[in-house]
Amino acid sequence: MANRHGSPRRSSRWLALAAALALLAAVGPARAAEPIRIGISISLTGSLAANAKAGLMAMQMCVDDINAKGGLLGRPVELIHYDDQSSAANVPAIYTKLLDVDKVDLLISPYGTNLSAPAMPVAIASGRVIMGFVALAISGQFKYDRYFQIGPFGPDSQSAWSKGFFDLAMAMEPKPQTIAIVAADAEYPKFASDGAREHAKRLGLKIVYDRSYPPTTTDFTPVVRSIQAANPEIVYVASYPADSTGLLRSVNELGLKTRLFGGGLAGPQYASIKQQIGQGLNGMVDYDFYVPETTMNFPGIHDFLLRYQARAAQEGVDPLGFYLPPLGYALVQVLGEAVAGAETIESKPLAEYLHKATFHTVVGDIRFGPLGERDKAAILTVQYQGIKGNDIAQFKEPGHQVILDPPELKSGEFRYPYSDIQR
Repeated sequence: MANRHGSPRRSSRWLALAAALALLAAVGPARAAEPIRIGISISLTGSLAANAKAGLMAMQMCVDDINAKGGLLGRPVELIHYDDQSSAANVPAIYTKLLDVDKVDLLISPYGTNLSAPAMPVAIASGRVIMGFVALAISGQFKYDRYFQIGPFGPDSQSAWSKGFFDLAMAMEPKPQTIAIVAADAEYPKFASDGAREHAKRLGLKIVYDRSYPPTTTDFTPVVRSIQAANPEIVYVASYPADSTGLLRSVNELGLKTRLFGGGLAGPQYASIKQQIGQGLNGMVDYDFYVPETTMNFPGIHDFLLRYQARAAQEGVDPLGFYLPPLGYALVQVLGEAVAGAETIESKPLAEYLHKATFHTVVGDIRFGPLGERDKAAILTVQYQGIKGNDIAQFKEPGHQVILDPPELKSGEFRYPYSDIQR
């Protein structure tokens, strides 16, 4: 007989219904709070690791900051990454995994040109928005309208890369007449030196030395002696970090006499090489992306660098964080602002928003041109000045990496000739 509370069968049905409703209530919010996933292949090992790891840490810092403010669209943000071991051959499989297994919503390219190129066909096939992490001339090659490059290269990267160097040369009195161009036989140095040749031709400079060297070169004494024998007034160099260190040591040991030296050396931007070469950097002119000059005191950059430098030692990354880390942080800032502004992670409307909006970042305001490159170049031309010894702390102070170009960021005056400054 049923009691006054109803039959046992009816009670069990109510219990089952209550359990089902409770389950739906629990599952619904969980699904709504699934993270927005951003995927990247990054070099945690291999030749690119030192730089790439610093950039990745900066990206993760920005993700953490976004999540501390409530995430995006009411959802947390998750950065998923895999080690490509600095090998382009590993990249396509990683991006396939990010899309098919991890189900990422947004993509970031690997660090560097060589590794970014093989990621692009996978990204294009998926239709996803992909942010470029410092890769040269990718947009012109693929013309993908959902690709956006955080690197400060502008619409004509080859010309912009060395323009500041040649503008300085033409400002010298008397104007130089001869130039030496030396580059590693590899992709980036070839790109940079091709641009330098175009500038030299445009300005009527006579090229008295134009040679490349194998990437395996360790002794640069013969290279520097050959440059000396050609007696150029200015010397443009495009090199990778290990080469740059060897070249600078040989230049200092042999006392290369020239009026202007540098331009495209990758490596002096890193804390380890700044410390190794120390005052031997004085007088050299080189490219950079961020240096701690007062003209680059953009909103948030000081706080970011303080927090980055506090974490750098335990993470084993570049202790200064002046080169790639600000761009890594800014890249995620752009994605965050775009998702919030477009109110979606759907690729088509998100890409449309990225093309039309202005983004406020720790490296200044950023807009993108039609091909996804920044609408104007912001490559820095800097000169090392007043460095004493090898203490790394001095590089945190303004006045040692003086910005000479672009004009709106200029922080000091150009000093020449190089030979006299080196003494």
